[in-house]
Amino acid sequence: MRKNDKTVVINYENIIQKSNELSMAKLSHGLTINQVQLLAYAIYSTQQDGKTEFHKADFEKKFELEKYHTARAKEDSSKLSRLQVTTGNLDKDSFSYWNVFLGMEYERGLFKFEWSPKFLPHILNLKEKYITNDLTITSKFKSSFTWTLYDYMKGHYGYWHKEVSKVDLLKLFSVEDVPSYKDSAQFKRGVLDVAIREINQHTELEAWYIDKKKGRTIAGFDLHWSIASKQETAATENQLKEITTIIDAVEADIWNYLDVLDEVDIEKLQLMNTIQKVLKCRVEMTTTLTSTKANEILQRLKGYLRSLQSQLDDARRKKDITSTPSYVPFYNWLEERE
Repeated sequence: MRKNDKTVVINYENIIQKSNELSMAKLSHGLTINQVQLLAYAIYSTQQDGKTEFHKADFEKKFELEKYHTARAKEDSSKLSRLQVTTGNLDKDSFSYWNVFLGMEYERGLFKFEWSPKFLPHILNLKEKYITNDLTITSKFKSSFTWTLYDYMKGHYGYWHKEVSKVDLLKLFSVEDVPSYKDSAQFKRGVLDVAIREINQHTELEAWYIDKKKGRTIAGFDLHWSIASKQETAATENQLKEITTIIDAVEADIWNYLDVLDEVDIEKLQLMNTIQKVLKCRVEMTTTLTSTKANEILQRLKGYLRSLQSQLDDARRKKDITSTPSYVPFYNWLEERE
């Protein structure tokens, strides 16, 4: 495949997997962005721990939704409960339709659902060709068109371009019955350009297209894309939690540590400098923090903690303090985690 100069950070604690066949099967056909998100989160919940239920609050948090009202949940669940996977190749005299869900229900903030047995092999125990979507990335999509095109491109693994007729592309996005999109300029502006722009902004792909004309009329599009040349693993929840715990512990006890030094100015300055280095690590906790970088931050923080403990021990000896310190000794704190 053609590669670009992007670096993608994949959060393996936040991914969903779908069979290659499923990614090409118009699964998002005619769905709104919230309906696509709801379907993706149902897949995520099942792949995480086998559960076929999830809380609305967790769904809202995952996709940064301010408020997902019950009326909207009812409308979206109704749509998903009738969702079908569609595949077909009329040139080969074949097609298929089958349901995704046997049913869905919602009560007091809890979604429950039952997958169709025909659907489960496409999301569980995948061994053949499949695609991986990081919800950290796809949660940034504002258009369902973006999900559709992103899945389509990833489903064509190994390709770097695909020529598609305008008729087939309208069907892919489920807008073949929208009168305004019969006009190619309107279709590009309202659908294709929206999807291309979000893919380029948020994902590992770099996408573009070339108009294919018959005379002066656009008859199709040659879709092009490239993949990121470098892939990193995102920091895990445990890494982020440990970094935050260390920084919070030091910040909470700053004055207790400084009180030990009293008027010993040089030692106090050294201690404050080390504490400042600890607190500055918080700035490095970005949404794109990699596992490798998180591990490097942790090693630095543990070095700072040992330095702080050594400085405090020296100061206490100089002041001849023998009573129990008012702060948590750093070496004890470290030993519990190593």
